Amino acid sequence: MRHLLIASAFLAALPICIAQASGEQAVIATSLGDITIALDTDRAPKTVANFWRYAEEGHYNGTVFYRVVPGALVQAGSYDADGKPRGGIHAPIAYEGNNGLKNVRGAVAMARLDDPHSATAEFFIDIAALPSLDDTPDAKGYTVFGQVVSGMDVVDKIAALPLGGVGPFEGAAPLTPVLIKSVVVKDAPPLPPVSNELPPGTH
Repeated sequence: MRHLLIASAFLAALPICIAQASGEQAVIATSLGDITIALDTDRAPKTVANFWRYAEEGHYNGTVFYRVVPGALVQAGSYDADGKPRGGIHAPIAYEGNNGLKNVRGAVAMARLDDPHSATAEFFIDIAALPSLDDTPDAKGYTVFGQVVSGMDVVDKIAALPLGGVGPFEGAAPLTPVLIKSVVVKDAPPLPPVSNELPPGTH
């Protein structure tokens, strides 16, 4: 992940583009309370369909928030409280980070490897504006696909927990695991198809 140093003067000048609800909301039920996310199917259709599929399959149930970057974000996806990764990972999805959505406080985005087309099941929630993670003409960012509309206090509680627990990032997991009990898309039509097709010219 690119460096998370943020200049406050730069932040003040940034236009803010926040994910809007397209009718679907996902409720992440955690051991500290519920987090409700408005999913932007208009501007991040492939990414929303991917997240939705993992939720429908129960992939996130029983996993934990395994990474906290203080002052920046909390991350979850495929690891349990013992730091063990979960199987059932699908093929990576195509990058949609150039959709105009920004990594503002409460934005929900996909984590990935260096390859922008490598996102699978891992996601994070911004606890501050992180313009260094946005798409620019010079660098790919991290695809924002939703916005917390309720339960940001729960996210802040996760971010404030003492760190040092077990996880894939040394020293970054909360000492007290925060369990994801379920992720449910509310009042949703049938799951849209998930496309793993990459843009022409990518590998």
